[in-house]
Amino acid sequence: MLNEVISGLNIKKDGIYVDCTVGGGGHSYEIARHLTTGKLYAFDRDEEAIVASKNRLKEFKCVEYFKANFKDAPEILKEHGVEKVDGVLIDLGVSSHQIDDENRGFSFLHNGKLDMRMGQDEDVLTAYDVVNTYKEEMLKEIFYKYGEEEFSKIIARNIVKARKEKKIETTFELRDIIEASLPKKVVYSRGGASKKVFQAIRIEVNKELTGLDKVLNDFIDMLSLSGRFAVLSFHSLEDRIVKEVFKRESTNCLCPPKTPICICHHKAKIKLVNRKPITASEEERRKNSRSTSAKLRIVERI
Repeated sequence: MLNEVISGLNIKKDGIYVDCTVGGGGHSYEIARHLTTGKLYAFDRDEEAIVASKNRLKEFKCVEYFKANFKDAPEILKEHGVEKVDGVLIDLGVSSHQIDDENRGFSFLHNGKLDMRMGQDEDVLTAYDVVNTYKEEMLKEIFYKYGEEEFSKIIARNIVKARKEKKIETTFELRDIIEASLPKKVVYSRGGASKKVFQAIRIEVNKELTGLDKVLNDFIDMLSLSGRFAVLSFHSLEDRIVKEVFKRESTNCLCPPKTPICICHHKAKIKLVNRKPITASEEERRKNSRSTSAKLRIVERI
């Protein structure tokens, strides 16, 4: 959804912009291309993404890179003297490079070690740790909460049973356990029977939902007047958080409907550029199946 994002940001040639998840640099390239005297700050927690984007954007002198989790970006920017910005982009999806690299362990389509860390040098739990050390009840809760997996109970039970015999080390080993836990008709009808569980584990490993509402609010406060904030989400849990924050901060009063006068004194900080999320065109869906679940929400500072 490159064109929709760039159009939505309404880029000013002398503006200050933040790409919170630079990935391969696709969005950043187009942002930088629109700038003359402006500045782009690019963040990513993945060292490989920083290297790739630096190579792709090497012609632009207006870009400054930070290897960091985007949730730390507002604080880092302020430490570097950046108090206000004209536009922010957060792409909450996993990059194609990460998915396609079997060594990263994100995909059930490629056999590799269970990892799923977005920052490979981060000293955090891996997918291996989650699968092999979490108690059955915790696994069930994660699969249901983060993956909305209706068969979470039996999948968790079978994972615990399997790891008593042998540690589960690879994506294919995990995939086989998941598929063996599901009714055959579900396996054949889903078009990726393990997708929900893999998503849930990835969210747990990277704490993707933790602090998301806070960083959204932090960036809203950093926006200059008429500044734009665009967020791309790829599953309902993320989109729900984005929707709720944007709705709350675009509403003048948050008092219960029957309250005679406003006592909350809440004032809207933003307006919704699009009331309903923008989705990928049919053409893009044909070219890139991963865009099918993408939802783009954009707001403007008032």
